[in-house]
Amino acid sequence: MVHKKITLRNVRPWGAEAADITFSDGIITEVTRAGGVSEPGDLDGAGLLAVPGFVNAHAHIDKSWWGKPWVSYTYSENPTVEGWIANERAERGNYDIPNTASATAVLREFLRHGTTATRTHIDVDLGIGLKGLESVQAAVAELDGAIHVETVAFPQDGVLRRPGVMRLLEEAAQAGVHSIGGLDPGTIDGDVEGQLEGLFQIAVDHGVGVDLHLHDFGSLGAYEYRQVIRRTIDAGLQGKVSISHGFALGALQPSVQEEIVEGLAEAGISWTTVAMSGTAPLPWQLMRDHGVPLGLGTDGIRDLWSPFGDGDLLRVAFAFARLHGFRHDDKLVMAVEHATKHGAPFVGRGEHGLAAGAPADIVLLDAENVPDVLVRCPQRRVVISGGRVVARDGEVLL
Repeated sequence: MVHKKITLRNVRPWGAEAADITFSDGIITEVTRAGGVSEPGDLDGAGLLAVPGFVNAHAHIDKSWWGKPWVSYTYSENPTVEGWIANERAERGNYDIPNTASATAVLREFLRHGTTATRTHIDVDLGIGLKGLESVQAAVAELDGAIHVETVAFPQDGVLRRPGVMRLLEEAAQAGVHSIGGLDPGTIDGDVEGQLEGLFQIAVDHGVGVDLHLHDFGSLGAYEYRQVIRRTIDAGLQGKVSISHGFALGALQPSVQEEIVEGLAEAGISWTTVAMSGTAPLPWQLMRDHGVPLGLGTDGIRDLWSPFGDGDLLRVAFAFARLHGFRHDDKLVMAVEHATKHGAPFVGRGEHGLAAGAPADIVLLDAENVPDVLVRCPQRRVVISGGRVVARDGEVLL
């Protein structure tokens, strides 16, 4: 962390009039009109547009083969969640997945594209135990705090159907993960109540959050949402539970959507999406009106599930805008806000903007305005994380 007072001069926060942003100890202390007297160590923003650092609210950095020779996608049978899980379990050892080098490479790509904070799910199962967590922790240490990482212990292969995984999740909670995860309790474990009961008990016992992958559609998906809402309230975990993907929500009847969103708001449950093409648009306006936090994530990047992904969260914001039919400027700006300042609760932050008291995580881009940023996804000219320059012109400086 940088302890010296530094001023980033002549930047345009969110495309507004030029300003100077001063920070110390990794925290923004003041934002003033541009034109102050430069001092040694100050940074010249050259009139570039400034946004907060991007927040990747849903990643899987442990699964990647980034940094290794190209891995051709060969899996073709049984294209289901179950099938992809089985294929990954059969093939990952051939590519030394998980490993610290690949996790580090993914985090460097995040930084290069302006992501300064992320929540990553990390596989925990009987085959690898906590190796993925150890690899990610080592990768974070290697980058010396350049990117803030929140961790979720993720039982990708199921919980109840794999005796011993519940105990591994407890061990992960004891080892420092911020949350524990779950996966499609109705279709993977065949026991919605049983899986959720076990996960929520661990969260209560160890003071961690819960972040659930829920892919199930239709009435089963709605039932799972209702169960998560009820258990969150009963356990007193408001503000500590999140649902990832939740593909069913966008396809439910409007009256059911409203019931679910009202329940999410009452329970303080947040939501993340990777804006996957072909999925039903979320009732984002309803979620916004009820104050349901909505974060964006890259999901997996160059892994055994898919060769796609480059770590650029701005492209996810672009996909989110396209999926939801955004065209007006205010909606385009909102998409970038979801990729930046609205991501604060997913990484344990109360504030993540360009204002005094927020982390000094700032990205500079050569763009006319924020809508221009979204539709062009230009190179990140400068990336500042915790008050230090960590990337410039697409190159990581670590």
